[in-house]
Amino acid sequence: MAERKASLSRKALKARKRAKNKKPEFLRQESWRYSKLSESWRRPRGLDNKMRRKIKGWPPTVSVGYKGPKVARGLHPSGYREVLVHNVKEISGVDPKTQAARIAHTVGKKKRAQIIAAAKKRKVFILNVKVAKEPAEKEKEKPEEAEEKPTEKQKKPVEKPEKPKRRLIGGKRVEQEAEKLPAKKDEKPKKSKKAAKTDEGAEKQ
Repeated sequence: MAERKASLSRKALKARKRAKNKKPEFLRQESWRYSKLSESWRRPRGLDNKMRRKIKGWPPTVSVGYKGPKVARGLHPSGYREVLVHNVKEISGVDPKTQAARIAHTVGKKKRAQIIAAAKKRKVFILNVKVAKEPAEKEKEKPEEAEEKPTEKQKKPVEKPEKPKRRLIGGKRVEQEAEKLPAKKDEKPKKSKKAAKTDEGAEKQ
């Protein structure tokens, strides 16, 4: 019986999918004309409205004929029928083969834990429960991350080259004399222009 019910729910879901593929997109009137109007459906209400009157050549409007198959109506995408649960007693009324429980949002943390424990015993599927990771898995993940990422101590500090200090002389920046390159030995000291002229005059005489 359980297998037959499961196959029926699968068939119903497939039939609903086929019906949805055939269904057209319902557009708001003149949303294609004005950018200020969104494409989300709004029912046309005008007396002379072409879409309301279903005149040929205008987009289709929402009607009862586009409804999905009756068998699949109210089915969750997982194939179960939803049952809202408020306490542990209500879990006993859920059929684990065809129905799935949804814990109400008003239920507190303590009662929620009791409902989940009772559902696990009866093998009832709960739709709105997040599966938390086990602590052993988390501990395994941490050392792997630590091996990949080097610590701050392991990182070597990058040495930046020091820039030569400069001092201002007469509004111009000049490097310190200590850091200037030494003069070459082969080079002769340059004479001033006046001294050069006096030497030339003496040679002529």
